[in-house]
Amino acid sequence: MELKNIRNFCIIAHIDHGKSTLADRLLEITGTIDKRDLRAQTLDTMELEQERWITIKLTPVRMKWKWSELNMIDTPGHVDFQYEVSRSLASVEWCLLIVDATQWIEAQTLSNVYMALENNLDIIPVINKIDLPAADVEKVTNEIVNLLGCDPSEIIAVSAKTGLNVEAVLDAVIERVRIPQIIESEDNLKIEDKELKALVFDSQYDSYRWVVSYVKVFAGEIKKWDTLHFLNTHKKIEALDVWYFSPKYISDNKIENGSIGYIVTWLKSIRDAQVGDTVWKPSNVSGPKDKPEDAVAIEGFKKVTPFIYAWVFPMDTSEYPAFKDAFEKLMLNDSALQIEPEVSWALGHGYRCWFLGLLHLDIVKERLFREFDMDVIITAPQVTYKIKRPGDKRSEYSRFSPVLIEIWDKTYTQINISNPEDLPPRELYESIEEPIAKCEIITPSEYIWPLMQLAQERRWILKNQTYIEWTRVMLTYELPMNELIWDFYDELKSLSSGYASMNYEFLKYKEDDLVKLDVLIAGEKVEALAIICHRSQAAYLWGKIVLKLKEVVPRALFAIALQASIWWRVVAREDLSAMRKDVTAKLYGWDISRKRKLLEKQKEWKKKMKQFGKVSLPSEAFVNLLKK
Repeated sequence: MELKNIRNFCIIAHIDHGKSTLADRLLEITGTIDKRDLRAQTLDTMELEQERWITIKLTPVRMKWKWSELNMIDTPGHVDFQYEVSRSLASVEWCLLIVDATQWIEAQTLSNVYMALENNLDIIPVINKIDLPAADVEKVTNEIVNLLGCDPSEIIAVSAKTGLNVEAVLDAVIERVRIPQIIESEDNLKIEDKELKALVFDSQYDSYRWVVSYVKVFAGEIKKWDTLHFLNTHKKIEALDVWYFSPKYISDNKIENGSIGYIVTWLKSIRDAQVGDTVWKPSNVSGPKDKPEDAVAIEGFKKVTPFIYAWVFPMDTSEYPAFKDAFEKLMLNDSALQIEPEVSWALGHGYRCWFLGLLHLDIVKERLFREFDMDVIITAPQVTYKIKRPGDKRSEYSRFSPVLIEIWDKTYTQINISNPEDLPPRELYESIEEPIAKCEIITPSEYIWPLMQLAQERRWILKNQTYIEWTRVMLTYELPMNELIWDFYDELKSLSSGYASMNYEFLKYKEDDLVKLDVLIAGEKVEALAIICHRSQAAYLWGKIVLKLKEVVPRALFAIALQASIWWRVVAREDLSAMRKDVTAKLYGWDISRKRKLLEKQKEWKKKMKQFGKVSLPSEAFVNLLKK
């Protein structure tokens, strides 16, 4: 296929605006899949995607239309899987922006537009669901024109469900989408003799073929049995097979210049074929760049940096070997998931896992249960903090990957703390920094006041307020991510009657007055229950924690003090009364002196028990405590 007949594009939109449905119609109209083999969300192959009606993984597919090759990538719409969208945008030249005619422009729509513009992509706007009674095409058209500055005639109105006007989208892709971006060569060599450079935008693990890499070719071409190099991981492979996706694997002789395809690498670990790496092969003529160390990698996309983490443990500690094996297999098909071994004296061996968001956490939990029959305990999510200590303490904190920084001619050691247990004593560090996110909320104007009240309670800072139109407004906030990862989204939907939408992204780290809130049971710290919070919110958490402790801690034969403290200063306390044994039950008659003697003996015995007794928390108590 000649380069001028190749088109690469992706579909972006807010969640539930009809991306996957439009992809189904495009597959049907182009004849890529027979109509009788089509089902709803054909490109969503995971069981969870089908059940929840969401797209989790990007999916490429090749179509034929009017003698042209169309390489399309269907992307997720939820903010937690924005990394999948960024990888797709780096591999194409155009994108279809889908806007629901009944829901209008939402927060994730704006975020996707900004990412597309950062990648210098052209945008074809499409209004979907025009067949619904609540559709307002004119209003959505005006919003898109104000957002993109395009001409109203460039906007295509379709109904992906019925197929109305969908062919116009295919024609627009051929007419408007520019030819693929490639790396031009100064020599006059044939394509097959030129230096190969291809960008890895995704990798999957196949049970029979092992690691399969998805690539966009920027120079040269890839043939079967070519010897290829991964420039970042320094792995050398042979392309056992090359193919395209239509939507099943279709074996081919080569992946042409400017096209999108797949390579069977025969690597055993997906970490050896990292997303964003460059696949390279030297030209057939000797030159200055005929070795991998001399080659220049393609500028890919930013590596994902999860800021939300939680501890994951097997429900039954004896299942840890199966639990470990399940996690290793799950990571092969989830490049955003990061894990680190962790040991808890209450819950046993497990992992500390980093997630892109709460939905990502929920999806991982569901996949562990469905695909590996593994029931797990997941603690409440937290974020990573930066600690600044005076002097060079890198040798002391080597396991935290410390960084040496200089501020006003003073030297500090900066470390990342993901566990409150690792926080040094207050006198040893100078400051704590917490991650700050930029959040955009689009809401009907009548809900502004309750949402602003909610934001004020969560330590949010209002940065901008823009009216998209007189009935809808966009609020831009800077907020601590620790305030976002709990139940904020549920409260947002509740206060706005479900009409508000939000999008957030990491912005920076900021120093604040943060304290470590410890939990003491019978005078002993329980490090697994320690949390880092803002000093202004500590008062609210004090009573809440000790009251919940009183509900879940089992009673003993002696009184138990339940306390919350900040730097060993007790700020809240509840007492769990002792279980009482009726020592006078065996008495008869009215011998009050004998009764008093037994009660005094029991009292002395309880004092000794309180002094030497230990409280052992069962796993069930930890599970209840660690839930929000």
